[in-house]
Amino acid sequence: MEILKEFMNKKALSRRHFIAGAGTATAAAAFIGCGDNGTPAAPIVVTPGITDADILNFALNLEYLEAEFYLRAATGSGLSAADAGTGAGTVTGGAKVPNLTAAQQAILNEIAYDEQAHVRFLRTALGSPAAVSRPNIDFTSSFPALATAAGVTGGASFNPFADFDSFLIGAFVFEDVGVTAYHGAASLISTAGITAGILSAAAGILAVEAYHAAYVRTAITGRAIAAAAASTAYPYLGIANQISALRASVGGGMETPLKLPTTVATPSAIVAADTTNAIAFARTTDQVLHIVYGTGGTTGVAKGAFFPNGLNGTIKVTAA
Repeated sequence: MEILKEFMNKKALSRRHFIAGAGTATAAAAFIGCGDNGTPAAPIVVTPGITDADILNFALNLEYLEAEFYLRAATGSGLSAADAGTGAGTVTGGAKVPNLTAAQQAILNEIAYDEQAHVRFLRTALGSPAAVSRPNIDFTSSFPALATAAGVTGGASFNPFADFDSFLIGAFVFEDVGVTAYHGAASLISTAGITAGILSAAAGILAVEAYHAAYVRTAITGRAIAAAAASTAYPYLGIANQISALRASVGGGMETPLKLPTTVATPSAIVAADTTNAIAFARTTDQVLHIVYGTGGTTGVAKGAFFPNGLNGTIKVTAA
């Protein structure tokens, strides 16, 4: 963890220096469960035997998922072999999003760069051999399964790499989960880990993920507003909210649906946070596992959906 001690001493590091996500029918059936949409997360209890390295490796699995998604969307290619680790799992699906404007390409490049940087930072912080390698990741069947389970019309053919609007929905799937995961994991870090700078580093990554989530949520809402002004259909805001409801169902709530502004007193809902204190939601590692595995309320699930063979590391099996 020496890199984290150095991080604490320097304190002036910027976001850029943090460099250096089953067949369709089966997965869709797994995307069920129960939850209270918008209910604040339960207090997080430190699990005996879970180390700071376990927590960082849990985060690393999620960063692998996001990095592979964004890199493929932006460039058509994923992480390098060096960034994926020894014996890394395969990634199924994913392609460069076609017909992007210059501004759209720029934002995809930016987010892809950030997620790649997070992978590199966590791998360096953990060191070898502690850092887990990339697990198997599925983008081919998992997205259609999720869309179908959410009730999206034509969900069985949903492809987030087909066009920019579809990409925004794919990004929406991951970004709010990343923010809630980092927030939830904060209280799991040990006192020694806090002293070593792990909490500060995680807070920095969370902030970047929140920037990404804000962009995605703003882009979807903004494009819906523009479509409404032009009297054209824009189904993607409704699709995002269907995904949000499904996440709430399997992941313990913690969702703020998007909505269009109607008056000054009822603005659009860009920020995903509790309505009382405007504090971002936090999910337990178990709730995050239920989302990325596509299962709700089931104990002992060790794989599924975006991770067809499960996560690598210690935190990888659902407990409730």
